[in-house]
Amino acid sequence: MKTYCYTLDLKDDPELIAEYERYHQQVWPEILQSITDSGIQHMTIYRWANRLCMIVHAADDYDPAAKAEKDAADRKVQEWETLMWKYQQALPGVPPGTKWVEMKPIFKH
Repeated sequence: MKTYCYTLDLKDDPELIAEYERYHQQVWPEILQSITDSGIQHMTIYRWANRLCMIVHAADDYDPAAKAEKDAADRKVQEWETLMWKYQQALPGVPPGTKWVEMKPIFKH
């Protein structure tokens, strides 16, 4: 199994953050299906203030680039991503349009 860690910031607005969390209590079924179909076995998002951390556990043959390509062609996934961008903001120093940024593991025990 592969493990990935991604980070992203939310807009620093308590009302928007609460709304974002409500959406994630009832994620659209098509989004959940796209996650499962890509080979992701478990996905957890953590929040501290307006910083998010997403942990992904995926099958050994999981390919993040292939998932991104498939998601780009999926109308419902793009609808979700556009909606979520209302709440999200890019991390400092990332290319325009970049959302979730993969974090580099520096310690494992």
